[in-house]
Amino acid sequence: MGGFVSEEGHPVSKMKQLPAYISAIKKIKTADIEDKSKGDTLSKGVAIAQGLWFVTQCFARVSQHLPLTELEVATLAFAVLSVVIRLLWLHKPLDVQQPIVVARSEVDIDPLQEGGITLSNSVTLIDKVFGGIFGSYQDYSPISSTSVPSFYSVEIGTEDIHAVMNFAGIFGVGSIFGSIHCAAWNAFFPSMAEMWIWRISSVFIAAYPVLITLGAISGVAPDNNIAEAVLTSFVVAGPVVYILCRLLLIILSFTTLRSLPPSAFVDVNWSNYIPHL
Repeated sequence: MGGFVSEEGHPVSKMKQLPAYISAIKKIKTADIEDKSKGDTLSKGVAIAQGLWFVTQCFARVSQHLPLTELEVATLAFAVLSVVIRLLWLHKPLDVQQPIVVARSEVDIDPLQEGGITLSNSVTLIDKVFGGIFGSYQDYSPISSTSVPSFYSVEIGTEDIHAVMNFAGIFGVGSIFGSIHCAAWNAFFPSMAEMWIWRISSVFIAAYPVLITLGAISGVAPDNNIAEAVLTSFVVAGPVVYILCRLLLIILSFTTLRSLPPSAFVDVNWSNYIPHL
């Protein structure tokens, strides 16, 4: 994540660089890293508790057969992912502004600088867009940069394993996000058109990441021109349709508020779960 930089100011962000800097990194205390965080466990815990409370309210409404509005379902999708991310990042320093400078060991040099080779930073706009989505930057070179790109991830294992991990993680989360929107399948809608737009958009958002992941893992035979053309069209047109579906769900989350069933205004009876409340 760019927390360690060489004495020249270049990020130590490649596995090949690790042997040259591992001695200096081991000398850094955990407390020194935690001291850079702008948030403590209490502030992070409050944010997690807020998300869990909203999720609990939604489950309580379903348990008592009270309807969830489309806006609540859309918010639930964000709340679930937010709680998961905050739990995974519970021990990650928050809002670090300055990296820690580490020196190379006397017997090792940065392997990316061997032979006086200096790579140019040729990351294009397309690379930045897709790299930000997949966490993979093929042309990124630490010795020609002063920071790491957004959502950059270190390649662990072979290139194929790294690609599968990225697809499974990113698109798996995307599928869960879309599946939560499907919870409003039988919700009350002011019109049939809005109901079907919501259903189609939710299904596409939930299914598209799975189909892309399967296509990336299985691959397409080079001699199968028809299959390759279909997959290419799907990959190219899919993001456009995906963005459209996301926009439609956001718009419908608010437009459907104009006509809600009376039961949508009924509060959860918490005394059913917590006596004497």
